[in-house]
Amino acid sequence: MRVVPQGARLPWGAPRLRRAARTSSRGGVPNVSRETFVRFFAHPPPALARPSPRVLSHASLHCHLLSPIALTRSASLSYHAPMGTKEQLLRLLEENRERYVSGAAMAQAIGVSRNAVWKAVEALRAEGYAIDAVTNKGYALSQENDLLSPQGIERFLPPGHPFAISVRKRVDSTNSEARRRAAEGAPEGTVIVAEEQTAGKGRPGKTFFSPASSGLYLSIVLRPTLAADRGQFLTCAAAVAGAQAIEQVTGKEALIKWVNDIYCDERKVAGILTEGMVDMESGRFEHAVLGIGVNVKPPADGFPRDIADVAGAVLDDRTGAVRCELAAAILTRFWNLYRHVADASFYDEYRRRCFLLGQPLVVRQGPSRVRARAVDLTPDFKLVVELPDKTRRELPYGEVSTRLT
Repeated sequence: MRVVPQGARLPWGAPRLRRAARTSSRGGVPNVSRETFVRFFAHPPPALARPSPRVLSHASLHCHLLSPIALTRSASLSYHAPMGTKEQLLRLLEENRERYVSGAAMAQAIGVSRNAVWKAVEALRAEGYAIDAVTNKGYALSQENDLLSPQGIERFLPPGHPFAISVRKRVDSTNSEARRRAAEGAPEGTVIVAEEQTAGKGRPGKTFFSPASSGLYLSIVLRPTLAADRGQFLTCAAAVAGAQAIEQVTGKEALIKWVNDIYCDERKVAGILTEGMVDMESGRFEHAVLGIGVNVKPPADGFPRDIADVAGAVLDDRTGAVRCELAAAILTRFWNLYRHVADASFYDEYRRRCFLLGQPLVVRQGPSRVRARAVDLTPDFKLVVELPDKTRRELPYGEVSTRLT
């Protein structure tokens, strides 16, 4: 088992308070919310409160570990910077997507001049947002606008949701960014969403193809009380949530390939990656990061040759605006399962959607390949396979394929 000392962990509380006081004070009074102080003193920096945890490798967790912040209605006690004119305008447009809003009405709602509204509209257009303008009617987001934004996602989330959502145009990996923030003390429910990943993560040694404007790539910071050896529960809960969300938003049937892939029309449309940091003394997560990547629309230049015969997209063409709604559906459904994840109440739903059961397959673990048949799923989501000699094995993780050649 490979164990690497964490070492680089940075306590977040006191430095954040000092930064906020240093950068936000304009009239001699630091602009630090009461909630920030409450969070710091009620929850001291982890480096001071408990022993330094250790980072475990994917295999040692025995999970299939494959491979901010915009203003929200979050009930968490984290500090949220106020939105600027552009962000407030985008929220108004998202909340009124079905109708036009006059420049005067928006100026009054935001508390700025009409000229400032016009400048904000032009800035949003420069970022790629399609905004229609009609004389004597005002502005409206085009119905075909499918850019991701915190405002667009929050429009579909229930009141009082726990998420603090940040959307990036491009990141190396949403999981990597979420892990960096988690190590700095980001609260549970921090969500990183990206239009594009330059180093998306897949199974060990593989990448996840993540082109701009066609997919949905998001990661959630979690601080579960779950024991590390039950980490696979997080992956399986996300698989169920992702499949249900795809069906909810698109109407397409979504099935699960053990343990972490989602398929539509016999093609892989989504993959899930769970990574974690574990306290070696307690055997429990210090934090976990749950990532999901969805091929929502066909890429403009198609899929790379090495995955073209396996990969697919949820939608058949590139039209329609569904990515924000799909992100919200995934987050909402996952959170409902996550709140009671240790109970594995989603087991029956996972099993029902798992299309490998009863199928012949090839099991790959390291360099070895073994023919087998998937015959069952244990209560803790291990795949039971029957070998040619009729003996059975429980697989806690591994790569399986229905392609026998």
